[in-house]
Amino acid sequence: MKLKPFTTGWPLWLALLALAGCGTAPPRAPVIPSPSTAASDSPASLPDWNRQSLGDTLQGLRQSCRALQKKPAWSGVCLEAAALPSSDADAARRFFENRFTAWKLQDGGRDNGLVTGYYEPLLNGSRFRSERTPWPVYGAPRDLVSVDVPMSQRSRGALRAKQAGPNRLVLAANGNIEINPADFAVDPRGIRLKGRLSGSRLLPYFTRDQINQGSIAGSAPVLAWVEDPVELFFLQVQGSGRIQLDDGSFLHVGFADQNGYAYQSIGKWLVDKGEMTLGDASMQGIKDWIARNPQRRDELFAVNPSYIFFKQLPGDDGGPIGALGVPLSGGYSIAVDPRYIPLGAPVYLSTTWPHSTEPLVRLVNAQDTGSAIKGALRADLFWGYGTEAGMYAGRMKQQGSMWLLLPKGLTPAAAL
Repeated sequence: MKLKPFTTGWPLWLALLALAGCGTAPPRAPVIPSPSTAASDSPASLPDWNRQSLGDTLQGLRQSCRALQKKPAWSGVCLEAAALPSSDADAARRFFENRFTAWKLQDGGRDNGLVTGYYEPLLNGSRFRSERTPWPVYGAPRDLVSVDVPMSQRSRGALRAKQAGPNRLVLAANGNIEINPADFAVDPRGIRLKGRLSGSRLLPYFTRDQINQGSIAGSAPVLAWVEDPVELFFLQVQGSGRIQLDDGSFLHVGFADQNGYAYQSIGKWLVDKGEMTLGDASMQGIKDWIARNPQRRDELFAVNPSYIFFKQLPGDDGGPIGALGVPLSGGYSIAVDPRYIPLGAPVYLSTTWPHSTEPLVRLVNAQDTGSAIKGALRADLFWGYGTEAGMYAGRMKQQGSMWLLLPKGLTPAAAL
């Protein structure tokens, strides 16, 4: 959205830091409250409910209804939502009060969890390379090949494989391609190796540093050329974004493929090297460090060998497409763990603004997922696109509570 990479992949602060020893424990099964204890009779009893402006939430629910409307519990709700004018605040409030029940989410006795943020970068660029726009946004290389190698087979020495498609191999005892799993520095949680063929051998694909030095210039299409290599790096962290071209139009790009290397945190590297403190290791803090140390930019980027390749997305003006398959709304969409929160449902979020104690309370819609979004009390707020959205997303690491809103008569257990 995961991150996906995205769908969200990693929330931005976690992707930048990913500090050793800070891994999240496996999520426990949530404690879903019974209606007699923690389920509100109506959303009207939620904190600050009467201060909410629900037009953007209602519009987001209509988007969710593109996926939910065929479900019996949601069909009537979606029909009514479609008929409501977004500008009628009182009608929207009555709709949510009359149609939904609010369930406070809990996990092992806790009712507070972590709320992070993500965004869609906006870069300046061109379809053509120039002195102003020298940095390529690559599509998937033609010579990038993948093969699934289960962990149980990684220690068996050399393996054999055969071609199963232009960019796909399959293991086969009589195959004519040799694979040595020990050659590949891969994420131990995954089974897919990415590489390139050299004669009858599969070699690891090029690293970020090699790609930045031009190793795939002849084998990968260029979707656009952009002005700023730093913004290009953070576009890869997010996995999707927009590029404003010379004529004022926008090119939407999203994740297409990856070079096979696990993500390595440049924020962690800077902290470990004593270049900055943990508290300063935000996206803006890293950008400031690069501005002060431009001669070390390439050294820093090479710390992360992972490289993301993009594809062009439909060119409408909507937000990126989340895991639900509908466009995300800036400030009103969240990524959740769908094992605990059903995609498409409204969620009442009570947290604080980034680096602040000022309350941030609003009704949002669960429309995305992410690889780091685990547990019943975990949310990643989509802030929209551009510089300001990136500022908020990069700094957000707040505590918050959540209430799940479901159509009356539908319980949390039945909604999953």
